[in-house]
Amino acid sequence: MTRTPLRPLARILQARAAGENPDTIERENIRLRHEAMRDKARHRAEGRLLFMGLAFFMAFTVIGARMGLLAAAEPMEPRSAAPGAAILAQRADITDRNGRVMATNLVTHALYAQPKDMVDPARVAKELAVIFPDLKEEDLKRRLTDGRSFLWIKKKLSPEQMQKVHEIGDPGLLFGPREMRLYPNGRLAAHILGGASFGAEGVHSAEVIGTAGIEKALDARLRDPAQVAEPVALSIDMTVQATVTEVLDAGMKMMNAKGAAAILLDVRTGEIISLVSLPDFDPNDRPNPLVKGDPGDSPLFNRAVQGVYELGSTFKIFAAAQAMELGLVNPESMVDANAPMVWGKHRIKEFQGKNYGPLLSVTDVIVKSSNVGTAHIALLIGGLRQQAFFKTLGFFDATPLELIEAPGAKPLIPAKWPDIVTITASYGHGMSASPMHLASAYAAIANGGIAVKPTLLRRSTAPEGVRVLSEPVSDAAVSMLRQVVTRGTASYANVPGYAIGGKTGTADKPKRTGGYYKDKVINTFAGTFPANDPRYVIIVTLDEPVDTSGPEPRRTAGYTAVPIAAEVVRRAAPLLGLRPEIELPMPDALTAVVHN
Repeated sequence: MTRTPLRPLARILQARAAGENPDTIERENIRLRHEAMRDKARHRAEGRLLFMGLAFFMAFTVIGARMGLLAAAEPMEPRSAAPGAAILAQRADITDRNGRVMATNLVTHALYAQPKDMVDPARVAKELAVIFPDLKEEDLKRRLTDGRSFLWIKKKLSPEQMQKVHEIGDPGLLFGPREMRLYPNGRLAAHILGGASFGAEGVHSAEVIGTAGIEKALDARLRDPAQVAEPVALSIDMTVQATVTEVLDAGMKMMNAKGAAAILLDVRTGEIISLVSLPDFDPNDRPNPLVKGDPGDSPLFNRAVQGVYELGSTFKIFAAAQAMELGLVNPESMVDANAPMVWGKHRIKEFQGKNYGPLLSVTDVIVKSSNVGTAHIALLIGGLRQQAFFKTLGFFDATPLELIEAPGAKPLIPAKWPDIVTITASYGHGMSASPMHLASAYAAIANGGIAVKPTLLRRSTAPEGVRVLSEPVSDAAVSMLRQVVTRGTASYANVPGYAIGGKTGTADKPKRTGGYYKDKVINTFAGTFPANDPRYVIIVTLDEPVDTSGPEPRRTAGYTAVPIAAEVVRRAAPLLGLRPEIELPMPDALTAVVHN
């Protein structure tokens, strides 16, 4: 920078020539220099102040915005900075075929403690024990004072419980938000849904995983983030499910049975409209499995799928249908029914020692439920062909059902298949299967002869299946089942307006030590309706029923399972959109009048 001299020579010479004091020029230049320096310093200071002001303004703006975001956000505990997979708390809803919610998620909170931050652990333990009666005060006090830094107290809280914990006012009690699985219908369809619980969890969220039923079988689909907004639609109709459950529960109690199962299945698509197993449970509060005793006594046991029983005379229609398909007999063919039948060291008897022989038509073998007649039909078929037919009907494999319990419920098949097994298997003894197996097999009998795979998922179209019977044979078999109701062992299944065809089955219950009980049975009714155009299969199974309404106890299916199945059809058929067919009486020829 060029500096102006304080005593410029030209002006000094001029001042001296004019008789002026040259020092005045120096003083004036010093003053001007100082003023310029002050102006420069002032401008620099003003610039710095402006910059500092802008910097402080921007800093406080950022801090204020951040404080506003924190105030608006839901509070949560700090998360670990360590790398790891995030907890996926979301889970898709489950609905019935009509969109009614069967399982959904509910936002709730968990309660945990940081004992080192507590003011008075003893008081906290005392007050928590009052809020949560299942917690013991002494146990809580011990855990809150043993030096640990973290303690789960409750994984799920109701809003009322949360408010009461708030009122304790101790800073060591904290809440973690999470979603829990909610089943709004309680016990209804419990064995289908199964239940869910918490998997991986932190203070800010918890993973919801399936523990049983369809919740576990479809766990990956329900937790898929790409599909979590799309509910899983089941084939179940909740209105029908509620009706079947109500009827079955009342019937089970009336018949003094220890358990019961019922299945309603669409014969064309394989869709299960209703599946009930009793006793049941509330999946919102799923009980613990039995650690000893018979697993079948647990309410968690699904009798419709996991229950593997000898299903008795319900199997007889398979022998008749296969023999007709092979051209060995027709409905009017006469077969040997002379009882008892001796085969080696075995004697094949009829119920209560009856003898329907010497001959019965194939239709009457089914109507009267003749063991001996069925045995002779089975011998015409032969063991190898009988096994092959049972395989096509699904009796050699677990049902391909969307329940985690289904793969473990495989039928019990004899290791060898001599003639005596061919005989006993034809009338449902010597091999065991589940009611679900029976429902699937009866669907193939009723729908024109096409094997179907049962499903709990809603289907828009019927899948292609393997043909196991011709349509004429299927029609003939359904006609036989209808006659069992109109003039045979299932007469209590007659429901006005709804033609039901079906077959009873009464099987002695096997002992764990071998042999059979004399006074304990498994009763089953397997049927289809309407018989003139089958749409649905109905299966009702009772464990150890006994009808005590008469002078003597009655344990056959005709008196126990059949009336329950009839009531199910009477109440469920209108819900399924089936109109009753009213048969008008024939007019009297003498009094009939025709008006033109």
